Amino acid sequence: MPALHPLPHTRTPAVLFPTASAAAKYVAKEIDKLIRARNAAGKATVLGLATGSTPVGLYRELIRMHKDEGLDFSRVVTFNLDEYLPMPKESPHSYFRWMHETLFNHVNIPWGNIHIPDGTLAPDEVDAFCVEYEKKIKAAGGIDVQVLGIGRTGHIGFNEPGSPHNARTRMVTLDSITRRDAASGFFGEENVPHQAITMGVASILDARRVFMMAFGEHKAGVVYKALEQPPTEAISASFLQEHPDATVVLDEAAAAELTAIKRPWQVGTCDWTPELVRKAVVHLSLTVRKGLQKLNDDDFRDHQMYELLREKGPAEKIGEVVFHDRMATIQPYPAGRGTETPKNILVFSPHPDDDVISMGGTIIRLVEQGHKVHVAYMTSGNIAVFDHDARRFVDFVDEFLTAFGTSTERTSESSVKERVYKFLDEKKAGQSDSEEVLKVKGLIRATEARAAALACGIPPEQLEFMNLRFYRTGTKTKDPIHAKDIEDIVALLRRLHPAQIYIAGELSDPHGTHRTCAEAVFAAVRQLRKDEGGRMKDEKKPDIGSDSSFILHPSRCGSTRAPGRSGSRTRSRWLCRSVRTCWNERSKRSSGTSRRRTRRCSPAARIVVSSGSVRKIGTSPQRRPTTRSGCPSISRWKPS
Repeated sequence: MPALHPLPHTRTPAVLFPTASAAAKYVAKEIDKLIRARNAAGKATVLGLATGSTPVGLYRELIRMHKDEGLDFSRVVTFNLDEYLPMPKESPHSYFRWMHETLFNHVNIPWGNIHIPDGTLAPDEVDAFCVEYEKKIKAAGGIDVQVLGIGRTGHIGFNEPGSPHNARTRMVTLDSITRRDAASGFFGEENVPHQAITMGVASILDARRVFMMAFGEHKAGVVYKALEQPPTEAISASFLQEHPDATVVLDEAAAAELTAIKRPWQVGTCDWTPELVRKAVVHLSLTVRKGLQKLNDDDFRDHQMYELLREKGPAEKIGEVVFHDRMATIQPYPAGRGTETPKNILVFSPHPDDDVISMGGTIIRLVEQGHKVHVAYMTSGNIAVFDHDARRFVDFVDEFLTAFGTSTERTSESSVKERVYKFLDEKKAGQSDSEEVLKVKGLIRATEARAAALACGIPPEQLEFMNLRFYRTGTKTKDPIHAKDIEDIVALLRRLHPAQIYIAGELSDPHGTHRTCAEAVFAAVRQLRKDEGGRMKDEKKPDIGSDSSFILHPSRCGSTRAPGRSGSRTRSRWLCRSVRTCWNERSKRSSGTSRRRTRRCSPAARIVVSSGSVRKIGTSPQRRPTTRSGCPSISRWKPS
């Protein structure tokens, strides 16, 4: 169990963990202790449960505890927060089905102890049901532990902006942002229900203990408002400030906007590390709208940076150091001059478009500079293709074979077209695709990926379509990463023996495909180190492991404010950090300083395996891929 890191300057107690997984294990351990104590006393444990991507890690850990550590759920009673309305229980989008597939089917909670709002009710039945739901909670003795997530509008449950403090279980109308966030799972915003049944703020605050979890940089802004601004009906999560035993559990990304993380010098004494100095001075430069080299002592004093000025000053010296540190991150040759030493480069793309979207400019530059770039598409991305595109492509194949194929080929293709059309004609809103349709959609993504890669200068023989197993559910909800997925990545690394590895995409959702793929790559690199003593070898056994710098950890993401503009735009940003002490030692020998060299690369998080002596690593200024003949349109694809 990792040590707790309470955060100062928050109105609701908050604890910080390095990862969402560590945070989920902490909450699971607290629930485990309560259940075991209650079981020993012969009493029931009443849990309030949430849905969505946030509690997935918690539920998986509880399942592991049940199977591996004998955690007994036979006395547990559960009450879920909410359910869409209308929503059939068997629908793949119902929280009733989701809870059973994600948790209840894997532990021994008695069926009669499970309570979930009923999405099949007629409008005139809802009020009576809600009153009865509150009575059942009271009859069970009240909720012992309530688990919450937080939506981008600040809602807990479906208590959207404007929900009153004293609200109880009721029917609500969903906010447009909430519906938009759910759109990808419903295959379009038009399929998302407009209403839901939810426990109210007062119902939640009645719980004896509350854990609200928030993971990912896309939650950072609303977490700041909920924890550091006064309670307001505009952000229902802010009412947790009034609860006597509420804890907010965060990963580093979700905590990025909190004062203790973003501006720690404002809440206490700081250890002015080079990274914190850079962060503080860049923030000051943007705040006062001055260049780094134009900052003066008054700027530091006026913005609570007395200690920094006293320890590292004067201001001109501090600004000069940070300026040169930032300049050093600009690297026009990401992998060196390929004309002199061509290298094998491997780009992992979670979906068959993340490579060109995230780092198309870098890919083009690497190719133009003479390096051999391979792209590994980790999943098929088939669930993100619209049905009308599937119809269009089977139409094309049918017409093509009519013009050029044999009679046998035409007959076979016609039957495929008929089956695809029949399925799509009968398909209900939100229904999962058939295996045949998924295969068609997968081919669409693969062929467009080849065209996009070719536009960047990468021939088809340098593309790998891995189709990892965890993704093959046919729905937005994915399985945990499979052990054989790790083995496939290890095999690819051994075969290609790359000098550099890039991971395209962003990791906002802790259980999203991008993050899952990144974790799989990290696990594969760790496995290689374990299997081969830190060395990756091919048949000729060149050693690029013992002298390598593996950069494994994406940084916290934040928002940037452009000088002269009133608004701020949130964007993904990644800091590359070496996890080997040899990086600092070599840097010290080569440059006469022990300062850690931190490189910013945008927007692709990078693992860099550098052969031989450690070099400065950065990225070239990003540019949009040049439009060339044959480059496909990717704007039609839905979020995946």
